Amino acid sequence: MDELKNIIRDVPDFPKKGIIFKDITTLLADAPSFQRMVDLIAHRYVGKKISKVVVVEARGFVIGAALAYKLGAGVVLVRKPGKLPSETYSKTYQLEYGSDTLEIHTDAIAKGERVIIADDILATGGTMAAVVDMVEALGGEIVECCFMAELEFLGGRKRLPEGKVYSLLTF
Repeated sequence: MDELKNIIRDVPDFPKKGIIFKDITTLLADAPSFQRMVDLIAHRYVGKKISKVVVVEARGFVIGAALAYKLGAGVVLVRKPGKLPSETYSKTYQLEYGSDTLEIHTDAIAKGERVIIADDILATGGTMAAVVDMVEALGGEIVECCFMAELEFLGGRKRLPEGKVYSLLTF
């Protein structure tokens, strides 16, 4: 996994001073590395009858869509308010300084459908915890929340369903 970790670029002081941002665009742009990352994550779910991959705006779209393709599953978008054209279910959640809201189509997941929720990086877990609540409210069965990478020092895993978190890479 070190070869994949080493492709991810550190950007100091982004988006604000004191933060070292993990820039995954370098991995996404390298075709062999991107394929390897998708294959490694998808392999975990082969044979688990995944119906949908729920993806979180925006970088989660890239990873989740590739996973869904590999698994023969549908893709369900979770977006900022006002971006989805049909009836939505909304969830407002707390951030460190304020709040944010996400939406999902109310008919995107049928009761009992087996889903994975995919995003690029697990940091504090706030966004993913909100998405977990949304999927459960629609009746989806969460197989796992999966991430390309996890920033372990931020403790986001603690906010998600125990035993249902997978991260390919950890920092």
